Amino acid sequence: MSNAAKLLAAMRRNPLDWRQEGTSHCVFIRADGRTLPVPARRPIKPIYVKKFLELLDGDQP
Repeated sequence: MSNAAKLLAAMRRNPLDWRQEGTSHCVFIRADGRTLPVPARRPIKPIYVKKFLELLDGDQP
């Protein structure tokens, strides 16, 4: 299993207190143009992790 797959599995198991180092925000952009900006300098709130997973799965309206 790749590191990205392991990280994704960990996010699905526990969406609490994730951090992103080196930037103020991380912006996820899908090929269809949908974006999700996530604040990165503090623990990431569970709602952002859930929205990220929805963005990956394509469930976001």
